Formats: sequence, structure tokens, C-alpha cells
Amino acid sequence: DVQLQASGGGLAQAGGSLRLSCAISGFSLDDYAIGWFRQAPGKEREGISGIDSSSGAKYYADSVKGRFTISSDNAKNTVYLQMNSLKPQDTAVYYCAAGRYAAIADIVTNRTPSTVDYDWWGQGTQVTVSS
Repeated sequence: DVQLQASGGGLAQAGGSLRLSCAISGFSLDDYAIGWFRQAPGKEREGISGIDSSSGAKYYADSVKGRFTISSDNAKNTVYLQMNSLKPQDTAVYYCAAGRYAAIADIVTNRTPSTVDYDWWGQGTQVTVSS
């Protein structure tokens, strides 16, 4: 069975840090891109970061560039999102998702990840940043 398990969310103060993890099973990080999305109340789900472990390509939305870092540990089947310098506007439910060809193409060509290009989703983890 394919599974993605997102964890690591919580409450942080503005300027603080959190590290999200996305543990995967049932497929290989060599074959699928992993994207991180977030959805704030009343807003659409937006793609903020992605990684194609096979090529090493990474994507960051302008809103998180320079503050968030995505990485993968293929031996542990886990993708991480290190979030530093958190802002109240980072408050959202964060999701990790796996996608193949279109998702990989987005990341490699530095295009915003699109939800329609991702096949499998984790359950989401809440991140709340207080001012």
C-alpha cells in the first residue's frame, strides 16, 4: 500500500523553526517527486516546495524561498521540510504528496507544483505561528 505520513507540525513563535517530515512507503523516492503544499483557512491549497530525488532538483515558492529547505533521505524513505524564520502567514495545514512525470517536470523546470499532478497525499499536519 502507498502511504505518506506527514508529521512535525505544531505551534511556533514568529522567527522560530519547525521541521516537517514526510515518511513514505509503497513506492520509491527515485521514481516520484515529493511536493509540500499548504492550505490556510479559506484559501486554496498552494504548492510551496518540491523535490525530485533522482535529479536533485528542488523547487521553492517565492513566499518560502530562503527560509524553507527541502531535503530527502532515501535510505529512510523520508522527505523533510526545514522551516526557519517562520511568520504568522505560514500558519496552515501542511501536506506532502507524491507525483510522477508531470510533478517531476514542474520541479525540474521550476514551475509551481500543481495539486492535479500529484497522485497520493498524506493526511496533513497543522502549523501555527504566533506573532
